[in-house]
Amino acid sequence: MKNQQNESGLTMLPGQLEPVKVGRRLFLYYAGALTTGGALLAACGNEENPTTVMAPVDLGTGDTGILNYAYALEQLEAAFYTQVIATPYSGMTDAEKTLLTDIRDHEIVHREFLKAALGTSAIAGLTPNFASINFTDRTSVLGTAKAFEDLGVSAYNGAGPLITNPDYLTVAGKIVSVEARHAAAIRDLLNPKSADFAGDDVVAPTTGLDVSNPPATVLPIAQKYVKTSITATNLPK
Repeated sequence: MKNQQNESGLTMLPGQLEPVKVGRRLFLYYAGALTTGGALLAACGNEENPTTVMAPVDLGTGDTGILNYAYALEQLEAAFYTQVIATPYSGMTDAEKTLLTDIRDHEIVHREFLKAALGTSAIAGLTPNFASINFTDRTSVLGTAKAFEDLGVSAYNGAGPLITNPDYLTVAGKIVSVEARHAAAIRDLLNPKSADFAGDDVVAPTTGLDVSNPPATVLPIAQKYVKTSITATNLPK
């Protein structure tokens, strides 16, 4: 069976029943629903019962587990950038808002594509924990964005060797290339027109290769920003 492509140019995975519609209307729908509907904002800081213990989420096994791993990270990034645009930091310029809005839209597409690809095997929606982030402060927001993007790139790089289905690997490669563009753009906002866009802390000077981290390294870092407990004991190694 030939792979098909959705509107974003991402390859539909074998067995996926419907393509993910990623046109402008989808962007506006998700951005509007999460911003004006208040569901995400409530989860971030207005819980009626903040002491509630959430059931842990297990990512699963094999390629499904790796896709759920990626889906969890994309959930986190999409929630973060949705909050950034919903409550712009002080002094956000029009150019910065345009860039951050584009990144938000990309992350929403990634999240929804992976969710559709996983179908009934997708993990439940995660509840973010952004208490440590000052969304009114540019340095706090962009510093967190830099950390998330660098982490995401290293996560996809580290997960690549664990994927057995070549179609999934192709999709992961397409997504990580976009995440790397995000990382470079955020780094340029923090230190314009410098070598930081691909700094030595993420790209090894001797090889020209980006950082690669396994799930065991990535998940404890990501967990700090997610209230839902994530278990990954069954992921491939």
